[in-house]
Amino acid sequence: MPPRRSPGPAVALLVRHGKTPTTGTVLPGRAPGLHLSDEGRAQAERAAERIAELTQPPVAVYASPLERAVETARPIARRLGLRVRIERGLLECDFGAWTGARLSSLRRRREWRTVVALPSSFRFPDGESFLEMQARMLSTVDRLVDRHRGQTFVAVSHADPIKAALAATAGIPFDLFQRLVVSPCSVSAVARGGSAAHVLCINTTGSLSELGPS
Repeated sequence: MPPRRSPGPAVALLVRHGKTPTTGTVLPGRAPGLHLSDEGRAQAERAAERIAELTQPPVAVYASPLERAVETARPIARRLGLRVRIERGLLECDFGAWTGARLSSLRRRREWRTVVALPSSFRFPDGESFLEMQARMLSTVDRLVDRHRGQTFVAVSHADPIKAALAATAGIPFDLFQRLVVSPCSVSAVARGGSAAHVLCINTTGSLSELGPS
């Protein structure tokens, strides 16, 4: 009897939530009550269309519990005939005392240089460190990977956690993770599981029809 094959890696589609009324101007963090804008809802519908066209459709849709992530996940799940599963490990970084601050003010702070140039050494006042955020996000993605080996799933999260997961998968030093760009409602994809760790695409807002390792 031939040896039984173990399932291959899972493909995680990491989707940033769509635009909100404060995207690019405020650091909302985990504060509740922030919903998608009209543009963000349209972005979510387009993302759902692109994901539904995949030849290997996702078997599960997970989302950070924040409203903007759940509202992005819903049209994706609806197109796939699935339900949205809330996953706290996909939460935005805990920005602590900086939550709700305007980005224009934060950029004038001395600490902002560290946020950009040496994030591995930075902890948000009364909040999370970047390295804790990365460890949380990676452990969450890998737990979902183990659940869906050989399959594709969607994880709707936030810019910094997604960039941190991409950097780790690509072997990029963490202090360079801010060089990655993850736009609202973009899709980035990684294949993980066993010895596999591949970045399949980053910040994609067009067709996903050719998604796959080269």
